[in-house]
Amino acid sequence: MQKYMRWSAILVVLMLVLAACQSDPGGDASEEPGESTAAASEPAESMGGGAAADCDADEFGCIEIAEGDPLVIGTALVITGANESLGLDSQYGAEVARGLRPEIAGHTVEFNHQDDGCSTEGGTAAARALLSEENIAGVIGTSCSSAGIPAAEILSAEGILLVSPSNTAPSLTAAETHQPFYARTAHNDSIQGAAMAEFVCDVLGLTTAATIDDGSAYADQLAAVFAAEFQEQCGGTITAEEAVSVGDTDFSGVLGNIAADAPEFLYFPIFVAEGALITQQAKDTAGLEDTILGGADGYFTPDWLAAAGGDAEGHYLSGPDLEFSGDFYEADFLPAYLEFSGEDTTISVFHAHAFDAYNLLAETIEAVAFTDGGTTYIPRTALKEAFFSTSGYEGLTGTLTCTETGDCADAKISVSQVTDGAFVKIWPEE
Repeated sequence: MQKYMRWSAILVVLMLVLAACQSDPGGDASEEPGESTAAASEPAESMGGGAAADCDADEFGCIEIAEGDPLVIGTALVITGANESLGLDSQYGAEVARGLRPEIAGHTVEFNHQDDGCSTEGGTAAARALLSEENIAGVIGTSCSSAGIPAAEILSAEGILLVSPSNTAPSLTAAETHQPFYARTAHNDSIQGAAMAEFVCDVLGLTTAATIDDGSAYADQLAAVFAAEFQEQCGGTITAEEAVSVGDTDFSGVLGNIAADAPEFLYFPIFVAEGALITQQAKDTAGLEDTILGGADGYFTPDWLAAAGGDAEGHYLSGPDLEFSGDFYEADFLPAYLEFSGEDTTISVFHAHAFDAYNLLAETIEAVAFTDGGTTYIPRTALKEAFFSTSGYEGLTGTLTCTETGDCADAKISVSQVTDGAFVKIWPEE
């Protein structure tokens, strides 16, 4: 990692200890992400009953890392197929974080990358594959909420912390459905759906809308939140709530049903392939000539722009606000990111959330790890509790504070419009 040596100074300020973070909630707005007045500590020597007693007291035991062995962090992200830009974006964000912080608790960090397939089946397979990695310290993932639901259940049953940079389905952190070792640095779509409804009501001034979802946890729940908030906030009318299936290519029937009532706005927060086809086919559907089209962060990628072509022009998309931390993001994060991605622009919208997930996982590992006889021990339940106790952590995406069900994001939602073939933020105005 010689290419990152020039950032050695940045590495120092990125190492925030949770104790310092909690003693000064919120930090200073002038600080870089993760900046603290104290450097990260080395693992504490075992106290009291020793490693065996301490680990036996933890319901899930300890992660054990022998002296000289790497600390392994898993990822479960969609890194192949039509939606790969979503997962690779997060993977590159995590890689940048590791480049700046290559060691945690005195051990070199290695990744075990798995593909979540952006599906229930893919999330199940990725979680099970990661279970075969002995003493995995935690997992960054999944990309898609449908993959996150089974992955959270499988990994929680083994006491393995799963931190998602891009799952947004409300059910994942709802009290009645939350899995105990699941958290996220991404926003909750109860916030995104309400924000998009506010934009459509107050900025566009529209009173009728329709929705399309693809049956995934993400799309189904976000479309439902938008519909409810649209009716609540401005007394709007939802003329249709349609559903399609992943892999469909002909949407003429669904679009024809929607066109019968000629809604002013059509919101389809789905993914890249189907999102591009609906965008194109809606333009050719009689009755939708004047309907404004909108989507969300599931296809907020250059891949969707390329697939939709000229029909993307004028399209509105909701998603996380990308105006993060100013100088550090532009001068340091993006150059490192582009070395991994090989692209001229960022791929999607959750790279910074993955960067924060890695660093926050690193902080909590170092807060609870201890050594005995040269071996590093990390109690699994203590790690989870330390992570969920995060308060006032100054990350790249904002100030993170975790709720008891794992919502940690400093959630800021914006709306962009495709203008001259590029995403341009238009709301909220500065």
